[in-house]
Amino acid sequence: MAGGEAGSADRESSSWAVLGLTAVVGAFILLFVFLFNLIKKSHSDEDDAADKTKASDSVNGSNEAQSKKKKEKPVVKKRDSRVAFSHPWLACTLRSHSGFVLGIDFSPNGKYLASCSEDRTILVWNVKEFNKREHKSFRANVELDHATKVRFSPDSRAFIVSLFSGETIRVFRMGKKDENLATSKIQAAFDFPQKQSVEMINIGIASNGKFIMTCHRDTTLKIWDIKGELLHVIDTHQMNNTHGLVSPCGRFVATSGFTPDVKVWEVCFDKSGSFKEVTRAFELKGHTSGVHCFAFSNDSRRMASVSKDGTWRFWDTNVEYQKKQDPYLLKTWKYDYPGPSLIALSPDARTVALATGTTIRVYNVASSECQQIFEDVHSGDIAALEFSIDSSYLVSCGDKHINVFFNVVGFKGTISELEEKQKAATTQALRERLQQQIEGAKSLLKSVEAKN
Repeated sequence: MAGGEAGSADRESSSWAVLGLTAVVGAFILLFVFLFNLIKKSHSDEDDAADKTKASDSVNGSNEAQSKKKKEKPVVKKRDSRVAFSHPWLACTLRSHSGFVLGIDFSPNGKYLASCSEDRTILVWNVKEFNKREHKSFRANVELDHATKVRFSPDSRAFIVSLFSGETIRVFRMGKKDENLATSKIQAAFDFPQKQSVEMINIGIASNGKFIMTCHRDTTLKIWDIKGELLHVIDTHQMNNTHGLVSPCGRFVATSGFTPDVKVWEVCFDKSGSFKEVTRAFELKGHTSGVHCFAFSNDSRRMASVSKDGTWRFWDTNVEYQKKQDPYLLKTWKYDYPGPSLIALSPDARTVALATGTTIRVYNVASSECQQIFEDVHSGDIAALEFSIDSSYLVSCGDKHINVFFNVVGFKGTISELEEKQKAATTQALRERLQQQIEGAKSLLKSVEAKN
């Protein structure tokens, strides 16, 4: 009995020992799991913090890169308006305007240059004084408004302007004829009765005096009689117009726009001189993008155009358009400038000037060479570019001043062309006459070079 009790006590003692050991092992296991989870969470938090730091650094780096890109964006530098432009080919600078000059035009007789400005004035300059130190001008005021474009009448005794606020055409007449402009008077004659609902981007007067043209920012080109009565409205279908002109011969009007062409119409009158109709004449086709600007030669047999496609082109427009004959593309040049450009063709068709921003490039058409580049011509983008009637001068505006250049490229082109004609001359009388012209052109070129 005593031995049975002793065995039972041993078994109970052994069970309690097992239970105690199990509890201790379980405690160690629980402690291990707790510590493992705690360490894992700590590492996870560190990884998340690192990821956030990386993401923040990435965002900050991206922002810094973008900021750096913005800072590194090229800025087009324009000449300080206080610094006068100079060049050996610069004949003179006309300085009487106090506001930005918007438009210029030479009179058909070649004696005058008119300029209009934001300063509410129109100034008429004497071309003969371009070679002098002082340049006198005669002033016409535009009350409570300013003119954006100016065009002389065929007789050079009047001119028209487009009014910015008035949104119409105003006619000015020049008084007593005086080449020195000392006693001349310019007076506003009348305004066209009909106001324009869309901005006028250019105006023109036919050389025969039969009509006036207004070209508008939308797709509208209007034909008026000289008293301001509307004769015809053309829808150019070019999405928006960029330029419009009356041809120097007075027969055509033309427009360019968003589409890659220049459209030309003939304005027809009957034998009595009354307006008859406007008919499509021809188109300049070949550009692959919209056309910024175009120009005619004096006889309207040549044209030049400049486009967004990075080219400017020279055309033969002496065609039988009544028989559906298209103009001929004579030459194509490439240029590199992303913004709007202006083009001017000398009346004798020997020289082309291309204005991009504040730069002017001058090309010899015969040799296909760019023979001169004028940089930083104005403190602002060039607003107008035009050759004189005799092709001797190239004039530009793009700030408060007007720069007048000698057309040296044209002088040289004239000499080369006359020398080629002299070689092919079949009579002595013709050779002598050409020699006189060559000597005259060389003398003019020499006088320009002597001044510099």
